[in-house]
Amino acid sequence: MGRSVRPAFSAQQRRGFWLRTLHQWHWISSALCLVGMLLFAVTGITLNHAASIEAKPMVSRRTATVPAALLKSLGTRQQGNAPLPRAVSDWLEGELEIGLSGRQGEWSAEEVYLSLPRPGGDAWLSLDRASGAVEYEGTDRGWVSLLNDLHKGRNAGTAWSWFIDLFALACLVFCITGLLLLQLHAGQRRMTWPMVGLGLLVPLVLALIFIH
Repeated sequence: MGRSVRPAFSAQQRRGFWLRTLHQWHWISSALCLVGMLLFAVTGITLNHAASIEAKPMVSRRTATVPAALLKSLGTRQQGNAPLPRAVSDWLEGELEIGLSGRQGEWSAEEVYLSLPRPGGDAWLSLDRASGAVEYEGTDRGWVSLLNDLHKGRNAGTAWSWFIDLFALACLVFCITGLLLLQLHAGQRRMTWPMVGLGLLVPLVLALIFIH
């Protein structure tokens, strides 16, 4: 009699272990994903209706003149891509209230041109190597554009790119543990697999019929 009870008890223990483990991973991954999912869900809607959302770009222009002593630090480079010398970069950041850290410039004999794209906006800077005249133009497209660019990882830098990768990994854990929990509970919930199948069928049918 003891032999017939032990296997059933062992199977129950294994089921309990996996339920506890999967529930733990599921709630941890959901907690990690919560804010990110809300952000990506909202920006999914704004991206889908981008043409209907009015944006009023704000353009700002600034000028400055780099002191002659600093111009000498530009050296004799004629062409290629390289950042500005630290002294010139620091002076421009303070004078124009912009960030140039790590930005590469396009060098020519006449000027140094920097493209300064960022999430939700764009900017450029031109430095005349002979006169030291600086022209800067920045465009701000608003917070909706900012969030949309963060959704796409556009011009957001390495740190944000790593965040997206880690967030995607947490979402995978959340979805996979959810699927395994559905499997464990499917015996008591008849509509489990029909609902999962519906979630697959609807986008598949839409893609096959309406996307050409």
